[in-house]
Amino acid sequence: MEWILALAIGVLAGSGIWLLLRPRTFQFIMGLALMAYAVNLFIFAMGRLRLDAPPVIDPHWTDPARYADPLPQALVLTAIVIGFATTALFLVVLLASRGMSDTDHVDGEEHRS
Repeated sequence: MEWILALAIGVLAGSGIWLLLRPRTFQFIMGLALMAYAVNLFIFAMGRLRLDAPPVIDPHWTDPARYADPLPQALVLTAIVIGFATTALFLVVLLASRGMSDTDHVDGEEHRS
């Protein structure tokens, strides 16, 4: 399970970095989104992957190591909401920029699409 998660994080991060280096704005935004997914999976994995662990306190269990850690879950949930809003804002700015300049290149070259 850990190898699959590590591989998924690596593929998402590598794909995100590759897309960040592309000259088109939409590819850049998608690269940011993939990087955000990779970071979210990494934070989630740092909270220990536990199967069949209760998320709330059970009075019959006294060992705190048997519980799931709720902090990484809360951080990832917050990051997902903020990332969605930021991506939506970037896409609106992208559409406005494309409408005003008739290009979607980051460097402002004279490539018309």
